[in-house]
Amino acid sequence: MEEKNELLCDEPAAHLDVVDRVRDVLPEDDTLYELADLFKMFGDSTRMKILFVLMESEMCVCDIAELLGISQSAISHQLRILKQAKLISSRREGKNIVCFLADDHVRSIIDQGLNHVLE
Repeated sequence: MEEKNELLCDEPAAHLDVVDRVRDVLPEDDTLYELADLFKMFGDSTRMKILFVLMESEMCVCDIAELLGISQSAISHQLRILKQAKLISSRREGKNIVCFLADDHVRSIIDQGLNHVLE
């Protein structure tokens, strides 16, 4: 016997008033692609560790590598990806490059995601 998909409507008839209302506020495809790319940045555990570290303190590559037990080159590679995604920023302090979260939006995204996971 075939299993019934519980997510299908028993009577497949769209509610056009709802469809039209939501269609009017649905972002453009390009915007949704950018949003999907942003969320891909959070799909890597090393990047998530780096972001959590930077939520606590600004740090240079050496410090992050020591803390996480990952090579400086691997950390640097992930930092480059995070910087291209505008999730982190950096500045030079003498011979070091110090990294930090780009803005409070990044902190909010991570906090909300963590709260959701911990529910």
